[in-house]
This record gives sequence, C-alpha cells and structure tokens, in this order.
Amino acid sequence: MAVVNGVKEKVHLPIYDSVKVDPEEQLSDSENSSTLKFFVDVQGKTKLETNLQSAGLLPHYNTFEARAMRVVISDLPAQFPDEPTATTDPLPVTNDQDQPLAGDGKVANNGGPAITATVELGLDELIDELRSAWDSPDGAVDIPVDDDSVTLPNGADLGALVTAEGKVTLSVSDLEDMLDSEDISDQERPLDEQIDSNNGSGTLIGKIVYNTVTTLYVGEKIMIQMPTWFFPAGAGPYSEGSTFSTHGEPSPMATFRFAEPIFIDRQQNFRVEVEIPDSDVLKELQRIYGPFFIWVVLDGYMTRDVQ
Repeated sequence: MAVVNGVKEKVHLPIYDSVKVDPEEQLSDSENSSTLKFFVDVQGKTKLETNLQSAGLLPHYNTFEARAMRVVISDLPAQFPDEPTATTDPLPVTNDQDQPLAGDGKVANNGGPAITATVELGLDELIDELRSAWDSPDGAVDIPVDDDSVTLPNGADLGALVTAEGKVTLSVSDLEDMLDSEDISDQERPLDEQIDSNNGSGTLIGKIVYNTVTTLYVGEKIMIQMPTWFFPAGAGPYSEGSTFSTHGEPSPMATFRFAEPIFIDRQQNFRVEVEIPDSDVLKELQRIYGPFFIWVVLDGYMTRDVQ
C-alpha cells in the first residue's frame, strides 16, 4: 500500500521486547552477563517475544512518544531436565507393612538378611518426588522395586520382591540430601522459589524486582534509572489468595507513567537494560529454569506515515 506523502497518523501502539528462557534450560544458557538488554537483539524472535523489526530502531521513519514503562515477569511453572541425576545411599527394601525384606521377597530373617537398594533420579523426577513427599501425610514417597530408578543388590529375586510389593521409601530429608549432593552442581541446582513456587514468601518475581535496576537509554542518554520495583507490570494473572504474588495489579493504570513524555526520534537508538548489581544474586538468578520471560514494554503513541 502506498504511503500518503506529508500525512501522518498517531496511534496508541506500545513496543515491547523480552528475554526468554526455554523449558529445561537456565537463564545462564541464554544470558551470561549481569545485564539483560532489551530492544537490542530482536532477530529470530516471535511476536510473543518482540514487535520490533530492527534492533534498537523504530520501524521505517516513525517517531515514538513514550508515556509509560512496565516490566512484566512471567510466573510459569519451571520444567526441569532429566540430567543431572542423583543417587541415594543404600536404603531398606520393605513391604507394604514397612517390614524389611530379604532378597527372596520374604520378611527378613525368615528368608534371610534384610537387603538394601539405591534409587537414581533425574532432576525432573527428583523435584516431582520431593513435592509429592511434601504433600504426603507421612512426608515420604514409595518407589516400587521394579521401577527403572531402583538398583537391587546382586542375587535379589526381582519377581519375588514385586510379588511381596517391595518398595524403597524416600523421606523428604532423603530427597533433599539428593538435591544437595555432589551429583548436582551448585549451578544446576534449582532455586527454592522454583521448587516450592507460590509459597507466599520469597517468590521468584520478588527476587528479581527487588534485586535489579532498570535503565532506559535514548541516544545513549539515560532517561530514567530506578530499581525494577518502580516499574510495576500492570498486567498478568491476579489472585486474592494468600499464596500468590504478582508484580503489581493487572491494570494498565497501575504502572509507572512518565511525568513528561519521552520522545524517540526516527532512526534514534534506544534500549532498556535490567542490571543485577550483586554478584551473589547474579549467580542465583542465572539458575532460573524456563519457561521464563521478562518483557519490557514502552507504552505510548507511534507517529507514522498514513498508507
């Protein structure tokens, strides 16, 4: 469609960009610096991730009048990979009455000495079993002896143990010991906020907004720089339940608005940076598992050619 020369239109058209972490990956896989940059790298991104076509530049010869800025952080359940794996110390094999079993499936001492087995779980299974143990009345989970994760001693009769409903019981402390073992490195260990999400305190969103600084640059000039809590999302799910937290009420009015509009001229570079100043917090946040998004939205008016 042809452009009408000399005629412009002004439309409410926010611009946005995001940092994304794919499922089963960590933030350190995509962003390994202390600064997350937005509107800088837009190539290969979907419309969910950005609506810019060129890095740090407005489309064509448009101008933009920024009236508000918001930071939106996703609250999606983390998905963990099956690697690394962790293995328990040898644990008793018992029947459904919690009696120790011998290798022939009989109660120990009647059929021989009690046997032990080890359990090897991938990180995703380990987190699932830990959550199940937390929810269990007795604070434990049972793993059947014929599960692929169970390793029995040599000479044990698997068929007889299955008939006897043999199992290995993992307590919360057993599972937490696996998570803290040397099998899983500090970098691979998930954040507590992602293991026990929405627990009413210390949520992932809070860890980010209270430990980062957000800066808007236009033409290499700082237009505003504040801790991220200054820029509420004004979007996203909201619940009045006591175990849910969000970065601001989900209303477009419940966010930061500039006292005076900030103008971005045609072909003028701009970007937003979210910096993590503390090195210890940086190491923690780089352990975030996806799916995870942080969007920065510049809300305002685009002036463009009429077509």
